[in-house]
Amino acid sequence: MTKTMEHFMSRVQPFLWCLLSALSVASAAAQSKPTIDQFMSPGFPSELVSARKADRIAWLAEERGRRNVFTAAAPAWQPVQLTSFMNDDGVVLSDLAIADDGAIVSFVRGSAPNREGWVANPSSDPRGPERAIWAARTSGAGAWRVIEGGAPVLSPDGRSIALVRDGQIVVVPSGRTGTTAAVDRNLLPTIKAWGRNGGPEWSPDGSKIAFVSVRDYHSLIGVYDVRARTLAYASPSVDFDASPTWSPDSRRIAFIRRPGTPYGQQAVPGLPGIISQAPPTAGQRAARAPNSRGPGQAPDSDEKPADGLYRATLKGGYGLALMVAPITGDTGVEVWHTPPNGKTFQAIQRITWAGLSLIFQQEPEEWIRYYAVSAEGGTTTPIELSPGEGALETTDLSPDGTTLYYASNALDIDRRHLWKAPTSGGPAVRITQGDEIEMYPAAIASGRQVAALTASATRPLSVSVIDIASGRARVIYPMLSKEFPVAESVVPEPVVLKAADGLSFHNQLFLPKDQKPGEKRPAIIFVHGGPSRQMLLGYHYMDFYHFAYAVNQWLTTQGYVVLSVNYRTGIGYGKTFRTAPKSGWLGNAEYQDVVAAGKYLQQRADVDPARVGIWGLSYGGVLSSQALARNSDMFAAGVDMAGVHLWGSTLDSTDVSYQSSAIAAIDGWKSPVLIWHGDDDRNVPFSQTVGLVQLLRQKNVPYELIVVPDDTHETLIYDRWMYLWGRMERFLKTHLWNKPSAATGSGR
Repeated sequence: MTKTMEHFMSRVQPFLWCLLSALSVASAAAQSKPTIDQFMSPGFPSELVSARKADRIAWLAEERGRRNVFTAAAPAWQPVQLTSFMNDDGVVLSDLAIADDGAIVSFVRGSAPNREGWVANPSSDPRGPERAIWAARTSGAGAWRVIEGGAPVLSPDGRSIALVRDGQIVVVPSGRTGTTAAVDRNLLPTIKAWGRNGGPEWSPDGSKIAFVSVRDYHSLIGVYDVRARTLAYASPSVDFDASPTWSPDSRRIAFIRRPGTPYGQQAVPGLPGIISQAPPTAGQRAARAPNSRGPGQAPDSDEKPADGLYRATLKGGYGLALMVAPITGDTGVEVWHTPPNGKTFQAIQRITWAGLSLIFQQEPEEWIRYYAVSAEGGTTTPIELSPGEGALETTDLSPDGTTLYYASNALDIDRRHLWKAPTSGGPAVRITQGDEIEMYPAAIASGRQVAALTASATRPLSVSVIDIASGRARVIYPMLSKEFPVAESVVPEPVVLKAADGLSFHNQLFLPKDQKPGEKRPAIIFVHGGPSRQMLLGYHYMDFYHFAYAVNQWLTTQGYVVLSVNYRTGIGYGKTFRTAPKSGWLGNAEYQDVVAAGKYLQQRADVDPARVGIWGLSYGGVLSSQALARNSDMFAAGVDMAGVHLWGSTLDSTDVSYQSSAIAAIDGWKSPVLIWHGDDDRNVPFSQTVGLVQLLRQKNVPYELIVVPDDTHETLIYDRWMYLWGRMERFLKTHLWNKPSAATGSGR
């Protein structure tokens, strides 16, 4: 080396070391960014339940795909895992229940069947899937399989389980020796009666079971005496009786009564002869005789009065009554009815005996509320238990039935808090305050505490025990490890925007912590599914939306500006917002909100208008595909997960359902898309993705495709989430982050 070169190297070497050091620090900083696995690592709790006569709770939890049952008891409230299902195999748990003394829990392992009767098998196990009822002792003595089936109803003492099989009711012991595989196949019903029987309800003392027996054009409330093995019917009539609920002393039953089916509806071929929660199809409506309605349906405003031939009412001209009957089979007493020819309260589907009242949920005006009428009669107008401008979602009763606990967004529209109200009427009291989210109350037997699932903007959903007097919450599960990125998480900002037609809608804005003044970042819109959902200013209380919130946090740590959009037709903002006209297949009005959100991001000083993307699942996939088809000029890339791309079944371009579909604008789709779909989807037909891909191929639209055989609407396997998010990260990096900037014309 010459002296000149040595002199040059001596001058530049310090600079090179500084440069290498800076690059090393930058590389380390890049590597230290949180991973999506870190954000999704804490256990996700669900189905929180509490014992009626002991201070004990139980819940389900999913920890990186491993699903198990947990319990905790006063005073320590130390979580104990009761089951040992340690594989990420996609076998779901559900229907958790706990005995009154807290000694036994029951639950279902395996998904509900699809339309073809097939239980989900997301791991493609060649032995095939199973759906079975399990039980476990909360002492930690182990769990065991009870019987094949679903929807178990645990007896108050925990010793027996009732279930429905082939329209009949079966009762089996919950103990380890209760059944065998052979019994599974050859089990005879405990209650064998004509009709389609279901909805078993144990009496509080465990001595009897009430159920609904649906006959051709009426239904009855059956009462089975467990000890005597006798069957009777409570106040049988020619009408539709439903929703039996027991008095606290187990001596009486209350139920809903609607008129039986009149001749005019019996005579129409194809009409259901049973109470149906679903509205009739267009063909059924057209086939019906004029001015006829099914059981419990409110009359149209221009409908003629009931004539008993085509349209029936109960005596007095009303369409619904609440009945109370003794279990001896004597004639029941009507304790309340809806106003004659009125629409209010016509849609009551379920009632619960609570203390001295019968309570039910309804939405007569703008908000869903709980109401009460006296179980002894004399109530003219139902008593409103949950007032205020806000939605009511999840509820529980105190063991004596005198207090209703519920979650609502009243006074805090983008969160949820706990309230309590006396079931006989009286002021509702807010239990929790602040900027956290509280859902799914579970009353503790001693009455001083209530358990709930709680979350914050930076803490995932957790099991908490809350002191009712002070509102202070103690988190007991999960305890976050050091790997969870609390410090890197951001607190989203509430943003209210206005669509082109003047409608206002709420959003949550996530801003990267490392963004410098004047820097323009790529941005991503998240659109939730449902559409009857609402994203909150914190971790969500439903599994996919909890994960979606974590993904939005993760995307923010990767440098993206993220906007989560609560478009019209979602919940949380009242009936008018949820039932916005011309939405969905009737005109796609909600897409205006997505466009307004996209324009808002493009106009922000910290967003590069050329690098705006969109992602969502289900109805979020609907809107993501529409954004790419209708506005590839605004949305540079998108992730469409299990979306609907053609409403209805017509390809008539003049039909409003076709015009409301993404494929109606397929010629404008230029932006790349990542498509994900499981082919055992029970919500959105997989054919929606089959048809879309054929069009994208012919239109030369760039796409990436992930098809998951045997998986469902949302993948049930944690490792597949990790794979999907990894693909999504690379896709967005290629088509959004590295896309040429509007300002510089170069990628970043």
